[in-house]
Amino acid sequence: MVHFVGAGPGAVDLITVRGQNCLMKADVVIYAGSLVNPELLKLCREDVEIYNSAKMDLPEIIDVMKKKTEEGKDIVRLHTGEPSLYGAIREQMDQLDRLNIPYDSCPGVTAAFGAAARLNMEYTLPGVSQSLILTRMEGRTSVPQAESIESFAAHQCSMAIYLSAGMLSELARKLVVGGRSPDTPVAVIYKATWPEEKRVHTTISRMAEEAARAGIDRTAVVLVGDAVIGSGYQNSKLYDPTFETEYRPARNNQD
Repeated sequence: MVHFVGAGPGAVDLITVRGQNCLMKADVVIYAGSLVNPELLKLCREDVEIYNSAKMDLPEIIDVMKKKTEEGKDIVRLHTGEPSLYGAIREQMDQLDRLNIPYDSCPGVTAAFGAAARLNMEYTLPGVSQSLILTRMEGRTSVPQAESIESFAAHQCSMAIYLSAGMLSELARKLVVGGRSPDTPVAVIYKATWPEEKRVHTTISRMAEEAARAGIDRTAVVLVGDAVIGSGYQNSKLYDPTFETEYRPARNNQD
């Protein structure tokens, strides 16, 4: 059995309880190199077999899974963050289907949510933004034209942009072309929740310069939108005393 497990954004205690249990029981762990905090491997048994997938290609990864499954071993494929986001898991699963090897998935905390927690921010502030776009710049992996940075920027909602820290000047240009103001708040977070985390609070027009000054050019998520500074919002109706819910009657302001 192969278990695809999300390691979370970096901090050891941000892996899920289920993910931790999978690691503790595993006979074999194939982990995503420098993207996964190696401290997580200390949760494994002393006799676990560990493979670093940063040094492996897809056929090599599948070959280990096949051989260890034939040996009756329990395998954890440890991915960074949340495996369903930029985890390249579907191509692995298709190969396992072809080989009739069973697998399951354990979700993880993605970097956008680890970063939001570190900033104590809310992406969906009433009156500011009620949507969050998770996306990336086009690089070696293409992006459909309908999902370009420019087209998403036009929505004026909160954005969390992955895999783009090395292209911040171009990212800024595309955001402005799409309709975002150059003064739109931005946070660039390197290795969110890791001990070596770095954070830059700036604007679209200055993010490339400020990130370069901080030495951030990779392994960072870029948060864009007015929600980053958390001002100018309206209180929600969720706890409004004048708003009736299934569990709470409305209360007159004079009460």
